Amino acid sequence: MYYNTLMGRIKQLSVNLINQIAAGEVIERPASVVKELVENSIDAGATKVEISISNECRNIRIADNGCGIHPDDIELAFTKHATSKLSDENSLFNIQTLGFRGEALASIISIAKVTCTTRTSEFDYGTKVESQNSVVKSSKIGCAQGTIMEVNDLFFNQPARLKFLKSSKTEFAYIQELIQSLAISHPEVAFILKNNNSPVITTTQNADLLTRITEIYPSNILDELKEVKKTDVLSGIAISGFVSVPSYTRSSKKSIYTFVNSRTVKCPILMKAIDVAYKNMMPSGRYPFVVINIDINPEDVDVNAHPTKREIRYKNPNQIFNFVQSAVGYALSMTKLEEPTFVQKQDNVLPFIKSNTEDIEIKEDEEQDEVFAFPLNTVKKQEERLSFEPIETKQTKIDIEFDTTSKLKQINVIGQFKNTYILVENDDNLEIIDQHIAEERYIYEKLKSQKEVASQLLIISDVLDVEPEEVEILESAKPQLARFGYQVEKISDTQVIFKKIPQVLSNAKPKDILSELLENLKDSPENDLDTIEERILITTSCKAAIKAGDKLTLWQMEEIVKKLRTTKNPYTCPHGRSISHFVSHKEIASFFARNV
Repeated sequence: MYYNTLMGRIKQLSVNLINQIAAGEVIERPASVVKELVENSIDAGATKVEISISNECRNIRIADNGCGIHPDDIELAFTKHATSKLSDENSLFNIQTLGFRGEALASIISIAKVTCTTRTSEFDYGTKVESQNSVVKSSKIGCAQGTIMEVNDLFFNQPARLKFLKSSKTEFAYIQELIQSLAISHPEVAFILKNNNSPVITTTQNADLLTRITEIYPSNILDELKEVKKTDVLSGIAISGFVSVPSYTRSSKKSIYTFVNSRTVKCPILMKAIDVAYKNMMPSGRYPFVVINIDINPEDVDVNAHPTKREIRYKNPNQIFNFVQSAVGYALSMTKLEEPTFVQKQDNVLPFIKSNTEDIEIKEDEEQDEVFAFPLNTVKKQEERLSFEPIETKQTKIDIEFDTTSKLKQINVIGQFKNTYILVENDDNLEIIDQHIAEERYIYEKLKSQKEVASQLLIISDVLDVEPEEVEILESAKPQLARFGYQVEKISDTQVIFKKIPQVLSNAKPKDILSELLENLKDSPENDLDTIEERILITTSCKAAIKAGDKLTLWQMEEIVKKLRTTKNPYTCPHGRSISHFVSHKEIASFFARNV
């Protein structure tokens, strides 16, 4: 048989081959080398780290001003499982450094030609170490305090690995993303990244987080950010950072930076919490800019789940999910738009969704060895705690009294453009509001806050033709449809009739309502009741809102703007489209060559 030709006597593998096998787990590409060595620099207390890349990302030089390596330890540092970051078995459950495995250097010297020059403050001379194929030689040398690691001809003895590398441009992009993430998580450290001697990233030392963000991204991003800051003293968890307003979106998730104890992590729980906080605020395929760091007791988190140390496990994942989701949700609710003061007849209206401590269901994907979290009824129950008075549009009633004695500026609507956009004059800008999207957002939040949506009985309703599979969709969604004021009865395998519809849709045509309901329900995941309800709610609010092209009176425009100001998310509609756009006075004046 074939396998017999491959079998031989059992023998001990060479040290170099063992290290090469280990390197396959730790060193995936040039960025992996940069990650391990830069993290070592940070752990060594460096305040300045310079990374130079050349030779199509196969030559890497990293210099730092950290504590250096003791001359008696330098050769030991290049052996497998040798580290200064763990003292005993208990230390593994209280990791406070970025590195701790003691595998990186041994792996790197098995697949590259490495030179290390280092000196500690205790000695007036340094040590130079040269290594190739896991063979280490050291000698004395004069040098500054700190460490310089030079990695040349990466994968020189592994042609198969070289073949699988991407283009040098792509490989450098991975390195750049890595340094951006490390720079953001460690604003106290100055980073310089060079590609073929050309500076690509340059940051200052001892920067605050906002300054660090503007050193990497355009400074105008600051206008789009909301601060996230929350501490739970009892559980010893804190979150800090910034998230973008929903109207500011990115084309990929690359600008979502999540850290735990300043360690960059790939965490499904954090990503799901962020997704839930932004739910129905962004268009499909668009993502927010997020920088958040979770400070947690090291004993409550396991970073020893994967050789790359990017995947982690929590002692209490439900608590982490709820904590992050509520903190980000609260930050997004703090709108910068001026809100008119109003008096409500009920005093239990909450300005934002508070944290709900009920558990969420956690599933473990055994193949991926990652923990996934998703909410069951948490978000729905949170939102049911909000209470709004009845609204008034063409189909609904309003019971909100606006305080005309408010010190805040009154809403100054100056007109309507193309019977679609409401123009509002503010102190420093012109605000352009899409009338349909604005009212859709208000109706959506009002309906979602109600336990039961008022419905209207239809004495006469047209018989509507549908496909047999569409009848099944409507039948299976009956309880969710009833929750939002619909009653659809099956007449035959291809016909249905509306018995009831929500009051807010009294002027809509049943055929149009059915068409949009079916379009949304067809895409809903099977048995996902939350998604089915959400699709019904979105359909209802969209059909109930004033349409683009409707000519409005000044009073009607003012009412739409006032209602928009009372929403907790005045940025986007439930589909994720932006509600308003601002044109600054300065921008307008500049066009006409005026000074302001």
